[in-house]
Amino acid sequence: MRSSVEIYDIATRECEVVWQTEDLVEAPNWSRDGDFLVINGDGLLYALPLDEDDPEPELIDTGFAVRLNNDHGLSPDGASIAFSDKTLFGKSCIYILGDGDDQPRQVTANMPSYWHGWSPDGRELAYCGIRDDQFDIYTISVNGGAERRLTSGEGRNDGPDYSPDGQWIYFNSSRTGLMQIWRMHPDGTGLEQLTSDGYGDWFPHPSPDGSKVLFLSYDADVFDHSRDKTVRLRLMDADGGDVETLFEFFGGQGSINVPNWSPDGSAFAFVRYFPE
Repeated sequence: MRSSVEIYDIATRECEVVWQTEDLVEAPNWSRDGDFLVINGDGLLYALPLDEDDPEPELIDTGFAVRLNNDHGLSPDGASIAFSDKTLFGKSCIYILGDGDDQPRQVTANMPSYWHGWSPDGRELAYCGIRDDQFDIYTISVNGGAERRLTSGEGRNDGPDYSPDGQWIYFNSSRTGLMQIWRMHPDGTGLEQLTSDGYGDWFPHPSPDGSKVLFLSYDADVFDHSRDKTVRLRLMDADGGDVETLFEFFGGQGSINVPNWSPDGSAFAFVRYFPE
């Protein structure tokens, strides 16, 4: 097997295998009704049912967009999905596909842009944009228009995700050396460093009740968010306190790049990989 889509139960501290495949699949989101996961593979999106003993992924029609990466996520009301795709421009562009739409609607004019989060009110998107070789955090209206730059080249900034109350954007930044977890208000103020340890920390995802943040940690000598590494999933309080390691596994890029909590916060989804 190459990829194992799994669910980790917070109460029991156990992993359940949902589906395994010889193909490379990545980045599970949880549907708002809890019935399925959204995953990507080979440039396309699929819905993976959770109410079947032997589930089979069902293709999600994304219109002309057939070169998606692993940055995708459902809107707070579950009626739309945002994703990053490079079919038309050869660079990652953010689109929104609404329920019933035939084709995705372009949101970002500047590229490359990599989607990572919806604001809780559904009005804005947070993303990583590369401008003049600088990786920074931006927000933009779901209707497009001018993007708002929140960081300014202080190391590499990536992986933004909103807190459920909309008061914070969590992200990872290498501005102090190793990649660590930070947070700031949606206007860029109130910057706080939350982790400071011997790991490279990536992709923070606040729990639905806002009390915890899940993130992925690499060994310190791993550059970037590489695939096929020994990594660990870790949990901390919203303010960075009480960091604990839940488990180690073989993974990395594609394991939890996007918001992955269940709607009730009792579990999260991730992808485990196996050496080829």
